[in-house]
Amino acid sequence: MSRISFDEALKMYDMDFFDLAQMADEKRQELHGKKTYFNINRHINPTNVCKDVCKFCAYSASRKNPNQYTMTHDEIMDIVKDIDSRGIKEVHIVSAHNPNTGLEWYLEVFKKIKTAYPHLHVKALTAAEVHFLAEEYNKSYDEILDLMVENGVDSMPGGGAEIFDEKVRDYICKGKVTSDQWLEIHKKWHQRGKKSNVTMLFGHVENREHRIDHMMRIRDLQDETGGFNCFIPLVYQTENNFLNVKKDITANEILRTMAISRLVLDNVPNLKAYWVTSTVNLALIAQEFGANDLDGTIEKESINSAAGAKSANGMELNEFVQLIKNSGFTPVERDSIYNEIKVW
Repeated sequence: MSRISFDEALKMYDMDFFDLAQMADEKRQELHGKKTYFNINRHINPTNVCKDVCKFCAYSASRKNPNQYTMTHDEIMDIVKDIDSRGIKEVHIVSAHNPNTGLEWYLEVFKKIKTAYPHLHVKALTAAEVHFLAEEYNKSYDEILDLMVENGVDSMPGGGAEIFDEKVRDYICKGKVTSDQWLEIHKKWHQRGKKSNVTMLFGHVENREHRIDHMMRIRDLQDETGGFNCFIPLVYQTENNFLNVKKDITANEILRTMAISRLVLDNVPNLKAYWVTSTVNLALIAQEFGANDLDGTIEKESINSAAGAKSANGMELNEFVQLIKNSGFTPVERDSIYNEIKVW
């Protein structure tokens, strides 16, 4: 079967809503049946002090948020000790681009976590953070990535991708990692035999063409490396930032984008409906539009909740499992690289 082209993908936005859903669901079932994956994870956002000023961000303390914080290693390790005692298997560490903490500050905390809890999966540092650290400390991407591996980072999250179109990127996050740099960093990570995810921030000033272009660039790199575990379309949160987008993207448009991404990204195994940005209810519906992953229990989340997402305190495991079951799917707990742990 020939691959979906850019123009064909764009035309899918004008398809009958339910025909599109059916196509995406057939692809989902071909890959995963009725399984919906999640993991039991904890997000830690160690600092919100940031040298960059991205218009879409409500988390950074540099402009609208005067409440700056930087956690100590002891504070981070107390959280890790607590989550390990409760059987949580992944710690997800992403934060702002803080020029005051230092490269060693990051590396030491990864090493401390991995030394004390070698069984924990450490997912840490977006490509945007890697780029920031490389520039700040005059190191190459290769050097930063090697240091991450040496100090216990197991996989990379997909943040910082935003939208790859250069003009849009220049408008919403000028000065941050470029699209080419983002893709280069993940390519180098994959070449080390490591896995990562990839995101797309949509529902702000981008258009449908930009979203399809974003997907095509992901597909091209995945053909080359095979290193992406999961595609995560993130719904832009409108509150407390400088983009001043007055109107939220519609649920219809979100679900269409989900379905199209499932069909276009034929080489990325998993599609995540990240309930933090889409709301739980819409994430559950997205299971019918190609999504086979709902992320996880999260426990605490600071970045998207700062912009209005209802995710600050995560979600109870039993509630999460029941919601998946009640929507007609099979909850499957996974590890961070999609090995199945338990079918509920």
